[in-house]
Amino acid sequence: PAVAAWVAAALALGAPGAWTALAVAVCVAGALALLATAARARAPGPRSARQEAAATAASPGGPPGPDLLAGASPAGRRTRAAPWTRAAWWRQNATAAAAVLLCAAAGAMSAGLHGADLRRGPVPELADRYARVTVEAVVTSDPRLTKPVMDGPRTGPAGVMLDAEVTRVRSAQSAPAAVRTPVLVMSFTAQDRWRQLLPSTRLRLTGRLDPPRDRSAPYAAVLRVDPGGPAVVGAPNRLQRAAGELRAGLRQATDGLPPDARALLPGLVVGDTSRIPDDLHRAFEATDLTHLLAVSGSNLSIVLLLLIGPPGRALRAERGGLAPRLGIPLRATALLGGLLTLAFVVVCRPEPSVLRAAACGLITLLAIATGRRRSLLPALAAAVLLLVLFHPWLARGYGFLLSVLATGALLTLAPRWSAALRRRGVPPRFAEALAATAAAQAVCAPVVAVFAARVSLVAIPCNLLAELAVAPATVLGFAALAVAPVAAPAAAWVAVCAGWPAGWIASVARTGAALPGAETNWPGGWGGGLLLALATLLAVLAVRRVRRRIWLASGCAVLLLIAVVRPPPLVRLVTGWPPPDWAFAMCPVFPIESSCCSSSCCGRRGSC
Repeated sequence: PAVAAWVAAALALGAPGAWTALAVAVCVAGALALLATAARARAPGPRSARQEAAATAASPGGPPGPDLLAGASPAGRRTRAAPWTRAAWWRQNATAAAAVLLCAAAGAMSAGLHGADLRRGPVPELADRYARVTVEAVVTSDPRLTKPVMDGPRTGPAGVMLDAEVTRVRSAQSAPAAVRTPVLVMSFTAQDRWRQLLPSTRLRLTGRLDPPRDRSAPYAAVLRVDPGGPAVVGAPNRLQRAAGELRAGLRQATDGLPPDARALLPGLVVGDTSRIPDDLHRAFEATDLTHLLAVSGSNLSIVLLLLIGPPGRALRAERGGLAPRLGIPLRATALLGGLLTLAFVVVCRPEPSVLRAAACGLITLLAIATGRRRSLLPALAAAVLLLVLFHPWLARGYGFLLSVLATGALLTLAPRWSAALRRRGVPPRFAEALAATAAAQAVCAPVVAVFAARVSLVAIPCNLLAELAVAPATVLGFAALAVAPVAAPAAAWVAVCAGWPAGWIASVARTGAALPGAETNWPGGWGGGLLLALATLLAVLAVRRVRRRIWLASGCAVLLLIAVVRPPPLVRLVTGWPPPDWAFAMCPVFPIESSCCSSSCCGRRGSC
């Protein structure tokens, strides 16, 4: 059902309203038909004693023998059980299919209603005319930098963009109107003033409205504001001010750290990537470590683990975590965990991975509070269903897709692979880490190939090495975040301790990205992603056969290592000298005087 709602919402976004309404009607009609058929397929219940006596008297052979009454005849048992089995099977599957259709209808309806709400009111009409307007808007996201604009041989300046909700709009051709329409605000001047804005800040802006390029975008228009800083007409609320002070305190506590740790620690803890330079970001992309820059379920899991301990022990007398040591009862612990989860969302911002982690965490905490049996996979499905219905644009986001796929792989594939590794003598801790990393990479790499058109060959070893430092950096980073508002010097000392594991993660990313074969090109788009998924499946099946042949497995590992490291002598044997992308070099050793030059060098600098 969750997948059906997800797919339906993704398809309905941007689709014509009539088609969406027709699809919803078809799904609802099909579900009702299946439910009606299942209701008619009820198996007959057990007969009463009077009905049994009447049937016995009416039978030509008289009463059955004791063996037949005891059900000793297999044929008789099959004859009596077959109708019940078929009816139960049909009723169960028809009900499940009806649930899938109803969830698909709900997803399509939610997406259609949200999309229709965007196209309602004066803002979309003004955007279609590229009108100049003056608006009052409420900031709904943190400001973020855009990439520099390429204009022929020139590079334009980077801008700042943020999400906002227009509450009042006025133009020269129309009277002022009160609305509630989301827009994307873009500015290319006064970046420092724009980047200081917090969510819930009220602004008065003047600029030009443009229609969005993508019909399925989560905003109705793009507001390109006039040069200058924002005109603030209302301060942010207390909750956002507190969250902003916490984030600013963490940035201030990390000011004295080395450059890489200073840039990475706020991103690792609260998702603040404003300080990360382009070269470090490219290194994280080449090694598939970018999930560490987006706050995810691992951060929330670490925080909740400190409070409640392992979820499997939550209902036992010997509970783990800090809560039982502080004398907090079970239900109060679950309530405190829920408040902590909501605070986590506010401080780290409602990004797709944060919302997915928070929804799963709240469902698990609810199960703990009610004393019910917890199953993480249904919790993930319920979280996906609720989030897609609440915010349908998540259905088209790569971040949400990667987060759900990675979590699902950790819940389904990783335990099986870890058990298989332990059966072959691999230490338990290393088996769990290797299985989790490999499972997440196996399901996420095809999606990354869709939009990045590349495959990282060092992702698994780099993630294994970085994982050693993630928990210490996260725990110490949250400690610095909590201490900063009351004791800035102490927060700086805690940040120094957190800077060591953060620096290790950055070093792993830079070292892995510097390898010649760190990544390789791959066909992009959904076709390339499907091709990589098929190749991954074949590789997993091949590993099951190769692992029994130690020499063949060792040979494959050596070939992969050579492909990543690419020793220069072996590369020269394959490509010859000079390499294909070189055209000029010099050898000053007399009497050999030869030269060649790199075409990439000449193409970049004009001369060598």
